[in-house]
Amino acid sequence: MMRAFVAIDLPEAARTDLALLQQALPVGRAVPPENMHVTLVFLGEVPEPVLEDADAAFRRVAAPGFSLHCAGVGVFGGDLPRAVYAGISGTEPLCHLQAKLETAARGAGVTVAKRRFVPHVTLARPGGRVDRIALEHFIAGHAAHRGPEFEVADFRLYEATLGRKAARYTELARYPLTG
Repeated sequence: MMRAFVAIDLPEAARTDLALLQQALPVGRAVPPENMHVTLVFLGEVPEPVLEDADAAFRRVAAPGFSLHCAGVGVFGGDLPRAVYAGISGTEPLCHLQAKLETAARGAGVTVAKRRFVPHVTLARPGGRVDRIALEHFIAGHAAHRGPEFEVADFRLYEATLGRKAARYTELARYPLTG
C-alpha cells in the first residue's frame, strides 16, 4: 500500500512568496516550502496494482497548460481550524483538469472521497489552541494577497510518507499538459 496524491508543483517564485506570507502566520506548524503544492486528487492508501492502473489512466488525460496564481488566504475547519491556506485564482482550467483526474482515478479503482474541490495551497496546520482573534486579523490583513502568476505545464503523482515531523513527498510520475 502506498499513500498517494496527484498535484501541481509550485515554482520557486510562488514558494518564496508563500514562505514570506507564512512568516506572519500567528498559528500552527508551517508547511515546509518544498512541500507546497496544489492537490488535485488525494488517492489515499492504495495497493500498488491499483496505483499502476491509476498511473496508466493519468497518462491518457489530455488537457492544455494554463496559468495560476495564489490569491487571498482562508481557513478550513471553522471553529476548530484544521488548515490555513492560500487560495488559488484562475481556476476554470484547473477545475476542468481536476475533474478529469478524479474520473480517471475512479475508473482505475481508486475510492476518491466525495468532497467539493477547493483549489488551495496549505500554509500551516494550527493544531491545539488557536488565537482566533490573531488568526482572523491575519486572514483579513492578507485577503488581498496576490502571488506571482505561474504557468502549469504538468501534473504529478506523489507518494506521501508520514513522519514525526513534516511529511516527505516523493515524485512517482510526471504528466505533461499538451492539449
